[in-house]
Amino acid sequence: MSNDTVLVTGGTGFIGSYVVQDLLEHGHDVVAYDRSRDTKILENLGVADDVEVRGGDVSEPTDVIRTVKETKATHIVHLAALLTTAARKEPRAAANVNVVGTNNVFEAARILDDQVERVAWASSAAAYAPPENYDADWVDEDELVYPDTLYGATKEYNEHQARVYHEDYGLDHVALRPTVAYGPYRETGGSAFLANIVEQPALGESYSVDYGDQEIDWQHVEDVAQAFRLATFTPETALTQRVYNVRGVLATVREAAETVASIVPDADVEVSDEGELPWTQNLDMTAAQEDLGYEAQYDLESGFRTYVNVLREEEGLEPV
Repeated sequence: MSNDTVLVTGGTGFIGSYVVQDLLEHGHDVVAYDRSRDTKILENLGVADDVEVRGGDVSEPTDVIRTVKETKATHIVHLAALLTTAARKEPRAAANVNVVGTNNVFEAARILDDQVERVAWASSAAAYAPPENYDADWVDEDELVYPDTLYGATKEYNEHQARVYHEDYGLDHVALRPTVAYGPYRETGGSAFLANIVEQPALGESYSVDYGDQEIDWQHVEDVAQAFRLATFTPETALTQRVYNVRGVLATVREAAETVASIVPDADVEVSDEGELPWTQNLDMTAAQEDLGYEAQYDLESGFRTYVNVLREEEGLEPV
């Protein structure tokens, strides 16, 4: 067992709960820090009893510093944020949680620098400009970031403040830019509607979806969790940069629907090509593969199948 203690902010949320599970499976002590002390997802993943859950608010600086100090955290995975839709509804709260909250985490790591070895944190593919701004087939980390959502803007700002904390104070940090995370128990975010492509057919319900010819990066949440563990523990000497794209499998919405249909007998999914998705998804992740050793473990078929079977089991249906 390691002597590391990893504090996961947003640790009872969707991605946070999977990060907690992944870290525990790899022998780390974990504290989940979240405004919500609802451990439902952690319970579903079978790890609620193995993690200390602390209620708290990342936008409160004293609370963050006290939590980092009292838990003796050696590493922080910072995920707590208001996602796209919530940020649109509550712009002031989004600035508070996403920007000030991230500053509080960096500040705690700076003040307690002999205790905290690294902050791995969630930026987002939302920091990129909409897709029509890029000529490249694959968009790498050196391309323009010019987000058109408030959520993306908070992530872009956080990348700037992280760089300054690194240059001025020696903060050891690694940021990831994930895309669309899918998997059991997702409830919020601008791309949550995509979950229904899997969830409704899995339970025998019909579903219709637009954007059929649009490519999406389908990233299984367990792969996102794995990426955050690698970002937390990859030695500093292996890093050639501080911000990394990570992705899963690029496929159109129509291909995703066809994959579901191949898994679920009698799936009734109707797909139209209406509409344009506002996100850049075709991310080049060569750097994450080379520096962090990240490789997606799930393809579309295996990722969707495990997802479908979790849902069916909960409803008392036969696995497929």
